[in-house]
Amino acid sequence: MRYMMFVVVDPAAAAEAEPSENDLTTDEWVADVDSRGKRIMGEVLRPVSDATTVRVSHGKVLVTDGPFTESKEWIAGFDILECDDLDEAIAIAARHPMANGGKLELRPFWTEED
Repeated sequence: MRYMMFVVVDPAAAAEAEPSENDLTTDEWVADVDSRGKRIMGEVLRPVSDATTVRVSHGKVLVTDGPFTESKEWIAGFDILECDDLDEAIAIAARHPMANGGKLELRPFWTEED
């Protein structure tokens, strides 16, 4: 099953995180997940200050700078994972460096069976 893993960052929470000696660097996490064939692709996104939000209201296109909500958190990147099941996706996400001080949101892709 394919999962989109959003990497969500809150800089204040990340600053308070207590790293452990078992934490991986991002490069180590990518190398591990890639070597097992579980990561299809991933990218780091530009900062939230470069975001553009598009909405349509009453037939008019509304374009604003920045994210669509007032939030301290923002999506910093994403990975597309190919996992046997949700438990495997959770195990992979739990080892990501941003799991400590950030959060990782997993969403399955729609399938033809859905």
